[in-house]
Amino acid sequence: MTNTVWRQGELIEVAITDLSDTGDGVGRCDQRVVFVADTVPGDRVMIRLVSVKPKYAHGKLQQIIQPSPHRIRPGCIVADKCGGCQWQHIDYDYQLVAKRNQVIQALERIGGFVQPPVDPVLAAASAFGYRNKATYPLSKSATGQVQAGYYQKSSHQLINLNQCPVQDLRLNPLLAEVKQDIQQRGWQIYNEQRHQGQIRHLSLRIGRRTGEMLLTLVVKDWNLAGIENQAQAWLKRYSQLVGVSLNRNPERTNAIFGADTRCVAGVPYLREKFAGLEFQVRPDTFFQIYTETAEELLQIIQSQLNLLGHEVLVDAYCGIGTLTLPLAKQVRQVTGLEVQPKAVEQAIVNAQINGINNVTFQVGAVEKLLPKMGTLPEVVLIDPPRKGCDRAVIDTLLRSKPSQIVYVSCKVATLARDLKLLCQEGQYTLTRVQPADFFPQTAHVETAAFLVLPHLG
Repeated sequence: MTNTVWRQGELIEVAITDLSDTGDGVGRCDQRVVFVADTVPGDRVMIRLVSVKPKYAHGKLQQIIQPSPHRIRPGCIVADKCGGCQWQHIDYDYQLVAKRNQVIQALERIGGFVQPPVDPVLAAASAFGYRNKATYPLSKSATGQVQAGYYQKSSHQLINLNQCPVQDLRLNPLLAEVKQDIQQRGWQIYNEQRHQGQIRHLSLRIGRRTGEMLLTLVVKDWNLAGIENQAQAWLKRYSQLVGVSLNRNPERTNAIFGADTRCVAGVPYLREKFAGLEFQVRPDTFFQIYTETAEELLQIIQSQLNLLGHEVLVDAYCGIGTLTLPLAKQVRQVTGLEVQPKAVEQAIVNAQINGINNVTFQVGAVEKLLPKMGTLPEVVLIDPPRKGCDRAVIDTLLRSKPSQIVYVSCKVATLARDLKLLCQEGQYTLTRVQPADFFPQTAHVETAAFLVLPHLG
């Protein structure tokens, strides 16, 4: 039992021993778990309690009494304020250790696996300058200046940025200068409390291999006076910029993009090279943030599947065909399933560009399409959103029993939950788990889990 009564606002000393899946440091004191942002395992710190519950508390870092050997000086001057990154104060090698531990702990605690077969994390080639897309909310300063950046941690206070060390550095001039152009145009910045104003977000995207860029303004409605002239000026100023678009989001919502996007100058997509193929990527398309590490993870998936050319494969949640099309070149037939019609349109175009004819795409929710397929083929790839798989997807896999399943996940908690269902009562065997660092300087980790039927294990 806890003997000490903790009170909000109280100062306590705590040793940090772990990291949570949200990126906070974790310590234990007086039989309570304490979560503290901006700390590192090995730190001994003084914290101020900001929230106290019976079994846990949240604290705010006040003083580092003894720093961890894994603590470093952040490379970004606003790293302690900006909510875009959580781990710039942690050396990169330890970030990889922490992410592997995060995967192991989720599989053990949520999935019930004993000594899960988790490989070392696939490290990023560079821990900075990697993001091929960045979307910034806009605001006005107290003096009326247009600002773009990320929100301060645990707040709605915007931290203004003129450059960002984790985005592709070729995008930095646009971030700094487009704000000035918006200011000079007199375009009104959206105010979410009053649901008034016009421009909500600035989105920048780049093809890492081609250098082609897209600039998109997310607006409340289409009536942005002078946008065509300004778009042409941007195309002229930035030689690698190939398209300027507007995305309309008229709703009171935290979602960034609305349903409709219009190209106002140039072309509505950029070209990117991925896994030896050419892809068209639009402003509102999902495409993995770290192009090069995604390609390395794909190579591991291809190697682990050991495809011989005669297989039939289903790619559920296939998007624009990022994984579907490279895999199609190694099998007899592929079917891609995707709920977003626009993504399927792009997937079909991408297949045509690359002359890939052994793939078909179906539009609809995976939980509805997969059960209608009858007997599933021998290989199924699933790459669901953060919420994981609908139970109907799990049930269909268990009923049809494909020989191999690859589950790619961006949230290890839902991955562990779904793997537990797939492996219960010995139905599937988890043979390998490969984490990959798609998001250096943050607590996020991408993971590929490989399952086979027991007699194939």
